[in-house]
Amino acid sequence: MSELLPCVTVEPAAEHKATIIWLHGLGADGHDFEPIVPELKVPAELGVKFIFPHAPVIPVTINGGYQMRAWYDIRNADLSQREDEAGVRQSAEQVEQLILHEIEQGIPADKIILAGFSQGGAIALHLATRLDKKLAGIVALSTYLTVPDKLADEKSDTNLNTPIFMAHGQQDPVVPIQRGQYSAKVLEENGFKVQWSDYPMPHAVCLEEIQALGKYIQGVLG
Repeated sequence: MSELLPCVTVEPAAEHKATIIWLHGLGADGHDFEPIVPELKVPAELGVKFIFPHAPVIPVTINGGYQMRAWYDIRNADLSQREDEAGVRQSAEQVEQLILHEIEQGIPADKIILAGFSQGGAIALHLATRLDKKLAGIVALSTYLTVPDKLADEKSDTNLNTPIFMAHGQQDPVVPIQRGQYSAKVLEENGFKVQWSDYPMPHAVCLEEIQALGKYIQGVLG
């Protein structure tokens, strides 16, 4: 196994029984969503450990080649042309190593949720739809499906019945809501179960969304 990505970890108050691996957006790091943990109000008895990995630091074309934490390069503003497919696949492999590591530590795959925001959500969707391990849940916030035209050929049936929590801001200027809706449609056409919500917000998260996500987590882990 290659060296694991560096991570911020929030240990459970009780015995460790489940894990949420949460991927941040472009230019952020693993600390970005750390403050959300208490807001989710996940019951202590579920024993959830949160893992927030740091993406590698790479030059990002759309930001003038500036080096920042990113799961893949973004080449231009056109969403259909923007992702660097090789980078998406490489990051998905690195995140898969984190999942396998948790399984090796004794946490079954069906007690693991893979979550992500924006770029991190794109990696979560890419990996979870191709993974041969049955996850508890998949969370994709303010994000979109990369290489949607390849999903039919590459998907695994393992997580077809794993509920995908997708949420998006109605005024998102970074990833327009239409792109999120299109991604949900492609997932559903490929047999995946999507729970879609949208909120009056920009490229962000809001309290109502966090509360809904907390209930989703309890539902899939409880």
